[in-house]
Amino acid sequence: MRFTATTLEGACIVEPEPQEDNRGLFARTFCAREFRNHGLMSAFVQCNTSWNVRKGTVRGLHYQLSPSSEAKLVRCTAGALWDVIVDLRPDSPTYLQHFGVELTPMNRRALYIPEMFAHGFQTLEDGTEVFYQMGDFYTPELAQGLRYNDPKLAIKWPLPAVCISDRDQTWAWL
Repeated sequence: MRFTATTLEGACIVEPEPQEDNRGLFARTFCAREFRNHGLMSAFVQCNTSWNVRKGTVRGLHYQLSPSSEAKLVRCTAGALWDVIVDLRPDSPTYLQHFGVELTPMNRRALYIPEMFAHGFQTLEDGTEVFYQMGDFYTPELAQGLRYNDPKLAIKWPLPAVCISDRDQTWAWL
């Protein structure tokens, strides 16, 4: 696997290194030893999937407070998405800065998201599915969010938002 740092400290893009032959390819997408060697979370406790009907759907920006703040490894298994993270660590030099990357089944990238980062995405195709590996259990009373369209974040989403939950539209402004 290749680990490529993003502009936000601790977050990285994880790409498999496929071995190809006449059958197709084989690639490792996770190895606890390699993740540990890169200083990343190496024990995931929960996996989630999100299937999205419409192109332009926005989910997020979500995060959990301590003691259940979640590291995540996110990949796209169908369709395509623009994945966005926001650094929420007050002592970080990239506090409140964001980073986005396109994830598709064809590029096989995953985004590693450290604890105390908000996460959201926008679907770029109908029928987009997202697979998450989570570093902590979902704890509803610790769940928080940021507005996807908060002017202080100035995230440039690729498409107009056509579908977003009531909850995600009502998070407080920064």
